[in-house]
Amino acid sequence: MPDHVVTIRPFTHDDAHAVLELNNINVPELNALDLPEVLRLAAMAEAALVAEVALADNDGVVLPEFAGFCWVIGPRQPYASLNYGWFSRQYDEFVYLDRIAVHSTYRRLGIGRSFYSAIVDLFVESRPVLLCEVNVRPRNESSLRFHHSIGFREVGQQETDGGTKTVSLLELALTDR
Repeated sequence: MPDHVVTIRPFTHDDAHAVLELNNINVPELNALDLPEVLRLAAMAEAALVAEVALADNDGVVLPEFAGFCWVIGPRQPYASLNYGWFSRQYDEFVYLDRIAVHSTYRRLGIGRSFYSAIVDLFVESRPVLLCEVNVRPRNESSLRFHHSIGFREVGQQETDGGTKTVSLLELALTDR
């Protein structure tokens, strides 16, 4: 991959179709969505972020391309996610990383770390923990390694999707930063 610049910016309505496509390419790591649900979840999120990668073409023209997205949801939201529900019963104050996806073309460029850095910067003063889950059945080994490498620790596990999946429920303390 040639030289690149990663930019994390707020989600806009214009991103909805790209987010939908990337989300649904990443099933079963993410649950499938339709366009109305993409827009509903983005509106519910305390932080709905998009990653763009700017690459220079042969003429030196910089072309930003959609590379990924993430949504972070705060407490007390009308969100029927089983995992969000588990965290809501355990924590009063938190932010929950509902979903994150990076296009396969742009993996290993630091986009995931850029998302997490932006999330920590946004919430380090206002929330005690960042929460998320990663599949352990089917096992998402690269995501588990990544989350542990940036300081997440497991606080529980639960079965989802009628017992066909098991997730590791993870916590990253924000108050210790």
